[in-house]
Amino acid sequence: MTEAEKKIPRSIDLLSRNDSRLLVVDVQEKLVPHIPVGDSLVANCKKLILGAKILDVPVSATEQYPQGLGPTVAELADLLPTISEKLEFSCAPCLGWNSPAEQADGRFKVVVCGIESHVCVQQTVLDLIGQGFRVYVPADAVASRNKFDWEVALKRMEASGATITTTEAVLFEWCEVAGTREFKEISKLVTGR
Repeated sequence: MTEAEKKIPRSIDLLSRNDSRLLVVDVQEKLVPHIPVGDSLVANCKKLILGAKILDVPVSATEQYPQGLGPTVAELADLLPTISEKLEFSCAPCLGWNSPAEQADGRFKVVVCGIESHVCVQQTVLDLIGQGFRVYVPADAVASRNKFDWEVALKRMEASGATITTTEAVLFEWCEVAGTREFKEISKLVTGR
């Protein structure tokens, strides 16, 4: 038996760079200043976006009514390919994603980050789960104006089937192994060195 044949398959609960995508929800100029952890939220969303680019994970982003809430913060906007505008709180309708079974690229897992946890993030997560996607929410990359709303939203999303995780866990699951060029780049993102 070869080493490849001996390899134990990875858990379906772990993310892979080949089966997932990243969705950045409404990290906008007029919303972020009202988020008590706004700076760390933006920093963690940035790590996820950069990690996704390193590992070829597709990235999508949305803005809620940008005429009133402003554009995505510049620190993130410059890294995003396109940003979809929306009026509905859930991002699902504007993304136009078919069910996971109909995804030509086989990506049936979605990592969702952004604001606000109890409104646009939660409604998006619940809709994506309803469509059959497996959804992962890094708790340190979502936030609300009030901590209580954030806490309840995380509990509700988890009770509905979302996996609550962290930014660092997502990045290292996408990376999967140490000792590669990508691992070194991901490690720099995580440690800041």
